[in-house]
Amino acid sequence: MSASNGTISGPEWLRDLKFDDKGLVTAVAIDNANGDVLMLAHMNAEAVQKTLATGLMTYWSRSRKSLWVKGETSGNTQRMISAHLDCDGDALVFRIVQEGIGAACHEGYRSCFFRQFENGKWAVQGSPIAFPKS
Repeated sequence: MSASNGTISGPEWLRDLKFDDKGLVTAVAIDNANGDVLMLAHMNAEAVQKTLATGLMTYWSRSRKSLWVKGETSGNTQRMISAHLDCDGDALVFRIVQEGIGAACHEGYRSCFFRQFENGKWAVQGSPIAFPKS
């Protein structure tokens, strides 16, 4: 589904995004200070609009089938610095400031990408900086 096919309403700029058949685009959050990739998530049209309007990263939870503002329960919010659309229009990159104690991952790590493939297995890199909330 793309915004240009008339199924998604909203501002004119929304037509530049190409949503998949579930109405989602990929969103990557990177640390504005050093370029580290902190997380990958998905956004529907409403999440994109709310993020750009408020400056607070808002995503679509595929498991809960609802919007969620990053950090609304943990306090580890993400403040948008800039938004970038890829050449195909189907992925967004956001430069963000990770606020709170700095854990972007729900498992308490700074980045969701805390495992690295080494010697034939996925090895955890570092330690969590926060305990995940149940």
